[in-house]
Amino acid sequence: MKIVFITDELPRVGSAGHLAFNAAVVGWLRGQGHAVEIMLVRPRLRWPVERFEGLAVSGFGLVACRGFVASVSPRDIAAILVRRVLAALPVGLARRFRKHGRAGQYGVVDAVLGAFMTPAQAKYCQQRLAAMQPGAILVDTIFRAAVLDDPALASVRTLILAHDVFHLRHRILTSAGYQVYPAALSRAFEAEILNKAQGIVAIQPEEAAQFRAMCPTSPVYVASMPATPCPRPAHVARLAHRLVFVGGDGLPNLDGLRWFFNEIWPHLYNSRRDITLDLIGDCASAYGTLPAGVNRVGRVADLGPYLHRASLAISPLRVGTGLKIKLLDYARHGLTTIATPLSLQGFAADRRAPFIAAADSLSFYAAILQSLQHQPDAAAELDAIYYVEKYYGITTAFAELTNAFHNGAPLNVL
Repeated sequence: MKIVFITDELPRVGSAGHLAFNAAVVGWLRGQGHAVEIMLVRPRLRWPVERFEGLAVSGFGLVACRGFVASVSPRDIAAILVRRVLAALPVGLARRFRKHGRAGQYGVVDAVLGAFMTPAQAKYCQQRLAAMQPGAILVDTIFRAAVLDDPALASVRTLILAHDVFHLRHRILTSAGYQVYPAALSRAFEAEILNKAQGIVAIQPEEAAQFRAMCPTSPVYVASMPATPCPRPAHVARLAHRLVFVGGDGLPNLDGLRWFFNEIWPHLYNSRRDITLDLIGDCASAYGTLPAGVNRVGRVADLGPYLHRASLAISPLRVGTGLKIKLLDYARHGLTTIATPLSLQGFAADRRAPFIAAADSLSFYAAILQSLQHQPDAAAELDAIYYVEKYYGITTAFAELTNAFHNGAPLNVL
């Protein structure tokens, strides 16, 4: 079957969570024998000219030829170069420039949940789809769903890859005092957009239940992020005092770390002066001065050496929705995670799950200290690997996608 995936960024293995998930979905579809084309609604590239081999790419404001994708608009090229300059700046400074630089489009906000397609972008995609005549269309989130307004697509199998329950994320962020774009996003509005597609693909079971309540006449399928176990090599020892956190500079990560540094870390450090925390990813650069014992690691090419030497991972997130893919990274490397209940939403329940829930600062502090007293814990490492293999192998994670593209019933209706 010819499948067109409509999105706004090229899917990439090893990138940010949603891009890695998109890459996993595209890779799985191709492995099932489908021909997949990426259709970009805007030229949101890393460079004005970019190599992207192995997949057909088309898009609004760009050209693709012989494994290269290029932006053709001077304005878009300038925007790409500005993003490259910002990427080279310290993260905190770049965030300030980015926040004010995008004010003309979004206003001065703390978080942008997504940008809806313009009429010109929707028209381009609709005309391109009419020429291609695909067997199925997969739309990346509600923000690209305007393409489905074309009546000519009524005979094509259409699915929305939801990624998130956006009205809930919007409510959580605004309730915490943050300014968010779009300024308003209601449950009814999100349901109206989701109902444009013939089916909805959720990334975790709890959100699937939300979508079924919102769109009772639409089939809802579950496709979770697959994870491949990466056990610790026998010659690598875990450090009994080391914690780790992996994350970008998005608002949920920074909000959670701010709470952790203010409410938990001072007590941990006073109790154990040998305790350390490695911050991996752009979250590390978002702070000028870090508390004593916290190491600014930043971006790394390979998480393995860091996750295999740590004794515990933390996930102190207090805002946000979706599946927290970083927890799967921790688990597939054999790590147990001390996590807020919000961090654990959507994960399979199992007594061997490598997660310890901690709802407040006192329980978070106590769970870390208690867990460190039992390190190294070989049984916990085996439990983590078992959990990933049982629930997040690619065959299990994507079991419902075959039915989704062939108009079949979901396998597991909650």
